[in-house]
Amino acid sequence: MGRTAAARIAAEGWEPSLFSLLLGASGGPKWFVLSQLDRVLFGDFLQRSEAPLSTLGSSIGAWRNACLGVADPAAAIARLERGYLYQHYATPPGPAEVSAASARILGETLGPRGAAEVVANPRIHSHIVTARGRGAAGARSGPVLATAMGAAALGNTVDRRLLRLAFQRVVFHSGAGHLPGLSLADFQTCYAPLTERNLGAALHASGAIPFVLRGERDIAGAPPGQYWDGGIIDYHFDLAQYRGDGLILYPHFRPGITPGWFDKFLPWRTRPLRRQTVDHLVLLCPSADFVADLPRGKIPDRGDFTRLAHEERVRYWEQCVARSQALAEEFTDLIGGGDPLAGVTLI
Repeated sequence: MGRTAAARIAAEGWEPSLFSLLLGASGGPKWFVLSQLDRVLFGDFLQRSEAPLSTLGSSIGAWRNACLGVADPAAAIARLERGYLYQHYATPPGPAEVSAASARILGETLGPRGAAEVVANPRIHSHIVTARGRGAAGARSGPVLATAMGAAALGNTVDRRLLRLAFQRVVFHSGAGHLPGLSLADFQTCYAPLTERNLGAALHASGAIPFVLRGERDIAGAPPGQYWDGGIIDYHFDLAQYRGDGLILYPHFRPGITPGWFDKFLPWRTRPLRRQTVDHLVLLCPSADFVADLPRGKIPDRGDFTRLAHEERVRYWEQCVARSQALAEEFTDLIGGGDPLAGVTLI
């Protein structure tokens, strides 16, 4: 916790109305280590308040956050978990096959009324982050796109701000406008309204890794072009961007922040949390000991699709989901205990 967050929770307890923003990071199957915690957060804790709450997410973080906007969030999280965990490909799939599977998972997660519920939710104000390709990065596939991605990666090693030459952040939001505290200043951010018509495309684009999925073209209500994974720009988010009065709740896979997807390959860009940017932050993450005790000594990741046979991957991911129940139980004990800061690390 940041100091301001800790002071408010020490004084008022774990009151959900203290939180004005819920963050959801990219990371694909890394999310499974949080799935049981999400059930408690979405199905219980955050339902104890009628105060407005904004969500901001990219990729799987946007998919998870969308579950909070439907009528039964815990059931939606369960459907997302089931659909993502048990996806299966007989042979190494191409982008079209993975995109079709992703669209099917999203459709099953939201259900027949989910899009309407998310868009019209009077309390949950959704923000879905995508990256719109510029120039050659707007190609759908092939050598032109490969060259653009290589150039973006190279430029990013020099200065993260050079990503703006290849990508523009486009944030799809429900309600009349985006949260004022999310008037993001970098990457020439554009805001587009969410509708029942474009919610599926926005969510699909937000998780569309180039060459793994096909992305989305010309999403309704947004600038024309090719839309890719929002994690390219906002993998874990730059917390210094947020300007708001409420606290930030961030269920996360790790205690560090890697701003953009290309920064994964630059160890110096993974930032330890610093006091000046996290005063309002409450970050919930598994401990190093918890992760070390998981099967294979790590949380799931996308590489498991290729390094493990289907049955072995499913068994391993199921074990990680089951182990994540311990995080849910510990959080439940914390918010219901006598010391609201028990076990908290102050930044």
